[in-house]
Amino acid sequence: MLALTVLAAGILAANAAMPPTAPIVALPVIPKHVVNLKDFGGNGDGQTLNTAALEQAFAALSEKGGGELVVPPGIWLTGPIKLRSHINLHLERGALIQFSRDYKLYPLRVIDLKGEKEIDSTSPISGENLENVAITGDGIIDGGGDAWRPLKQDKLGERDWKALVKSGGVLNESGDTWYPSREAITGEKVATALRKAGSLMLADYAPAHQFLRPKMLRLIGCRKVLLAGVTFQNPPNWTLNPVLCDDVSILNVTVRNLPTAQNSDALDLESCRRALIRGCTFDVGDDGICLKSGKDAPGRRIGVPTADVLVEDCVVYHAHGGFTIGSEMSGGVRNVRVNNCTFIGTDVGLRFKSTRGRGGVVENIFISNVRMTDLPGDAINFNLYYGGKSPLDETADNTETNFPPVTEATPQFRDIHIENVLCRRAKNAIVLQGLPEMPLHNITLKDVAMTSQQGVSVTDADRITFENVRVESKTGEALRTFRVKNSKLDLMK
Repeated sequence: MLALTVLAAGILAANAAMPPTAPIVALPVIPKHVVNLKDFGGNGDGQTLNTAALEQAFAALSEKGGGELVVPPGIWLTGPIKLRSHINLHLERGALIQFSRDYKLYPLRVIDLKGEKEIDSTSPISGENLENVAITGDGIIDGGGDAWRPLKQDKLGERDWKALVKSGGVLNESGDTWYPSREAITGEKVATALRKAGSLMLADYAPAHQFLRPKMLRLIGCRKVLLAGVTFQNPPNWTLNPVLCDDVSILNVTVRNLPTAQNSDALDLESCRRALIRGCTFDVGDDGICLKSGKDAPGRRIGVPTADVLVEDCVVYHAHGGFTIGSEMSGGVRNVRVNNCTFIGTDVGLRFKSTRGRGGVVENIFISNVRMTDLPGDAINFNLYYGGKSPLDETADNTETNFPPVTEATPQFRDIHIENVLCRRAKNAIVLQGLPEMPLHNITLKDVAMTSQQGVSVTDADRITFENVRVESKTGEALRTFRVKNSKLDLMK
């Protein structure tokens, strides 16, 4: 047994807090009226634009108080879809909703999140302040995101890179990143300057339109939301993004994005209360299942935590993180249960990230029964020095001595309990990296078995407990610690 024990009398008395009970999540209630998209002139030939037909169908159902809009088999080309209360958009097997790749069909708009305003392009699927809203079925929704996203050369083989460059678009000055247009390159400087100046004039942002890549499905301030059975793919930005929503159910949903797709998170649940994510399969180019609650001062001002969440029976393949909290968690995340999930080939398995300036408290998190294989990064990673890099490239300065004071902008991660975890073939087993002015606090790992290239690293942490933690590492020290106190770190051989 390899052990580090730093105990004060009584300090490690039972940390066995009870996990939160499963949240009671209300499902939407949809009236029994049923209409078919074809009844409104819809044409699933893959060439006819169905934006007007969808709008007419939604309007007709709304007049009846709601119901089900059936999308039959076909390729349904369309511009943006605005969802309605009391309506279920139901895709039959064989139905493909294909969003147009013409970004001009997605007009710029002002997004208002409880007084925090920003300019963004209209999402392919959107809804605000709705109640009883659903997307269900066995069909597929494609966001046409490849027409928006840049692509880095190092993510492609030589043959694919040459084919991409030949297809059109432009390269940046260094020639290592492809953009769909010159506007997509120059738009970042335009948008950054306008945001700094506080401008909300849509016309000012027009030169940055293609740079402002929208979330594929963005629901703001909605109640009783259901996504079930559908496959979502190819988003311009994040794929699924419920924000400030209550009673969110995401059941048996598939998200499949290319590993090269930049910012293509599968699910970003943001400042939502009472959520159930069950039986989903994600394979994407960024984080898989991610809980957020706003960024920096605006997120703290809104102050709505993501709370009362159950994630269960999910599988994540390629992703930057299988299950992630942060880095935008300034409103806090609490009362979360993750159970019976499998991560195969994710960069990191369980990922917790933030940085100075975020603020917010992440607490009362319980994770159990997780299996992980073939991770090029860390099986379990806490990183409070997150700076936007891949976890494979992140470093932290462990020698600094001039620590900033603790303020409302200091993030806190505490009362997090992880048990019954099996991992095979990770680069690093466990990396716990707190802040010197705000250490990770009360983190327990129990019944954990891992094989990895490198072992365990714990930095800036207080009251960390390992119980029956077994790590078989091939190189380096099995356990490295720095500024750790009041802890019991036992590694079984």
